[in-house]
Amino acid sequence: MRGVVGHGIPIADEFVQIRLGGDMALFAGLGRLLLEAEQAAPGTVLDREFIKAHTAGFDEYARQTRAVDLATVTEASGIDETQLRRVADMLIASERTVICWAMGLTQHRHAVATIGEATNLLFMRGMIGKPGAGVCPVRGHSNVQGDRTMGIWEKMPEKFLDALDNRFGIASPRKHGYDTVDAIRAMRDGRAKVFVGMGGNFVSATPDTEVTEAGLRSCALTVQISTKLNRSHLVHGRTALILPTLGRTDKDFQAGGKQMVSVEDSMSMVHLSRGSLTPPSEHLRSEVAIVCQLARVLLGPDHPVPWEQFNADYDRIRDAIADVVPGCEDYNRKVRQPDGFQLPHPPRDSREFRTTTGKANFSVQPLEWVPVPQGRLVLQTLRSHDQYNTTIYGLDDRYRGVKGGRRVVFVNPADLDAMGLKAGDRVDLVSEFDGQERRAKDFLIVEYSTPKGNAAAYYPETNPLVPLDHTAKKSNTPVSKAVVIRLERT
Repeated sequence: MRGVVGHGIPIADEFVQIRLGGDMALFAGLGRLLLEAEQAAPGTVLDREFIKAHTAGFDEYARQTRAVDLATVTEASGIDETQLRRVADMLIASERTVICWAMGLTQHRHAVATIGEATNLLFMRGMIGKPGAGVCPVRGHSNVQGDRTMGIWEKMPEKFLDALDNRFGIASPRKHGYDTVDAIRAMRDGRAKVFVGMGGNFVSATPDTEVTEAGLRSCALTVQISTKLNRSHLVHGRTALILPTLGRTDKDFQAGGKQMVSVEDSMSMVHLSRGSLTPPSEHLRSEVAIVCQLARVLLGPDHPVPWEQFNADYDRIRDAIADVVPGCEDYNRKVRQPDGFQLPHPPRDSREFRTTTGKANFSVQPLEWVPVPQGRLVLQTLRSHDQYNTTIYGLDDRYRGVKGGRRVVFVNPADLDAMGLKAGDRVDLVSEFDGQERRAKDFLIVEYSTPKGNAAAYYPETNPLVPLDHTAKKSNTPVSKAVVIRLERT
């Protein structure tokens, strides 16, 4: 596109356009080529010392990977063997390799196995616990990783819960809760009657929009703690509350003075965040204040957790975190250092692996990919340039040359020819899963260089097409990057 949409600059040495769901095959094929190169020149490709000292399962992995059929790899991934070998040579030549991924890997049925194949490549090359090398999972939102570190997970380990109980003199629940998908299922099935949303836009962020909306409407109570009005406030239970709250950019004054919150990024860096804007109303409460005041009313003034102290001075919360969360000792001092501090990471820091074997385990899983059914396309949902998660700032997408609208579907020209369609036609997108159809109406076709058989469209407009019960094995993440659809003229 150089010279058409601007001058541009090179951002990659090699552009590898993989078919949706073909990443696992790509990594497996690269693994086979690395093993072949090591066999041809022993001691020049694999880090044998790292494999022996720090990994388990290499022999089984090597047996399976040597048997990988390269023709299957090229069919599944959509790239030819020449490019596959070129990328393998680049990996072999690299002294420091980082494999970085985001939702393009995690939102597939075989996502966990795919990430396992990616880490296998790093294990073979000794690229863990080495400066400038390693894994880099990119989160989809600010402080997602910090949430998990602080215990926001539906099945926290016993060690964490014990530390929490010892710090506060309480008995925290041991029964596991619900992740997002299971929470929607629980509302759908009548097993959950109260929904409390801490920020966000749940309806627009989740899959299977009709099912999600019906589940929320069946609740006895829905509570949204929000910085801005959004779609989720219109889809609610029999009783609905909207509790406006300060944003992270707003000044936050409590009884103990001006407050600061702390956040963690994807690189495990923890730093303070200070609001600088005047709040839109003197009556707005912070998220911390709302939670603390609700807890005090619900649990009573004699509850052992000092909710009023936490409300008045957030440093007191960080003092408690220091006693409970590993790596957060002396929290208030460390977080006030320039740039904050980095949490410990045993594989990175000391090549320590807290697994059942005490080592990094090679992943050995059957090869999976996403075949394209005859007359169908495999759709991925994605964001536009003028969008941050569910917040849409404009109707343009400078990345892809789209202006003035979002109900578009990007399709390969060869697929359009085969279907008797053309750019500018209007179509409904109809997803097919487990004998059930879901429909998103009136999309404008845009020709685009997607892999043949693959299509793309923006979310949340296409969330209605994503089946709630089609999720990644083990992680239960919705499969938003491999939705089988057909196109029907509107």
